[in-house]
Amino acid sequence: MFERLERLPDDPILGLMAAFRADNSPEKVDLGVGVYRNGRGETPVLECVRRAERAVLERQSTKTYVAPAGNAAFNQAMERLAFGAGHPALNAGRVCTIQGVGGCGALRLGAELIHAASPGSVVHVSSPTWANHVPLLTGCGLKLETYPYYDPATGGVRFGEMLQALESLPAASVVLLHASCHNPTGADLSEEQWREVLAVVQRGRLLPFIDMAYQGLGAGVDADAFAVRLFASEVPELLVAVSCSKNFGLYRERAGALHILTESASRSQAALSQEVRIARRLYSMPPDHGAAIVSEILADAALRDLWQREVSDMRERILALRRDLVRELRAACPSRDFGFIAAQRGLFSFLGASPEQVAALRADYHVYMTVDSRINVAGLRGENLKYFARSVGQVMR
Repeated sequence: MFERLERLPDDPILGLMAAFRADNSPEKVDLGVGVYRNGRGETPVLECVRRAERAVLERQSTKTYVAPAGNAAFNQAMERLAFGAGHPALNAGRVCTIQGVGGCGALRLGAELIHAASPGSVVHVSSPTWANHVPLLTGCGLKLETYPYYDPATGGVRFGEMLQALESLPAASVVLLHASCHNPTGADLSEEQWREVLAVVQRGRLLPFIDMAYQGLGAGVDADAFAVRLFASEVPELLVAVSCSKNFGLYRERAGALHILTESASRSQAALSQEVRIARRLYSMPPDHGAAIVSEILADAALRDLWQREVSDMRERILALRRDLVRELRAACPSRDFGFIAAQRGLFSFLGASPEQVAALRADYHVYMTVDSRINVAGLRGENLKYFARSVGQVMR
């Protein structure tokens, strides 16, 4: 049977990681993989996570399964984190939550629910969007189309074109939106722009599907959830996929959740019953360790305060790196304007390099980024910032 299988090419990000590891240059710079790094180039275990993990393990008396819907305390804590404690939608019982296998699992659960409700649905994603949105959403049979989003000339959003495209969609179309820290561009909508998008969604009776993978790393924990809370107050139905990988540093623990907002509490329970059946079919039971850690942090006032400070430190470091990078690029490559990098949020920005320039940066200067020139700003630090800027200046001037 298996002799007919052909070897597939490596995933672009995974292949980039392997090439970086094999590079022996002491000057090599990894801006490809999308993980947070501190000033030492490490992806640290947060102190709040260390303390919560110890508490969880000390109390734990069993490793038996959790329910298919996941850790109930985690699900409730994530609802309050995303929607805000006391949100009317929560009080009305209109929100149900299922724990996902990371943010990726949450996205897939949402896609499966859409397919179960309306098999012919099309999901409209931004151009560009996170590459893994494509297999996660289409793997269950949904189709994808794109709407205009990023403007490479300005490093901002083609907002007028975006609105026009959304206005033209047929009723019940699904629109995938990035809550904050847009991946891969770093270009976010303002609060006023979110209100305009909401108005289009309401007029067109569209289904918003919000991906919130970086809550806290853009403008703040509450500010980054602005769109989720706004839409939940004004629309009858909403999907929100959230991840704990970046803001809790729990990449390998695969902790995430899918929140489902419906018109009534009874419909919410119906949706949850569907999701439980879907989860049972896909992987049966979710992992608990990461969810238990997050639940512990959010339930303990001291740990939650520590987490807020650590998230703030990560966010401020990224913002400072963006400002420093613009300054160094301005000195190394004065013929180009990189000011947009400082105006963007989150881990990612497009450098604006051509595929040939990206290849030259890798071959001649050991600088690694994806072929579309997406860079992970957090991969920079004091020791390599000037080197990176000078390398870019040599290739892009």
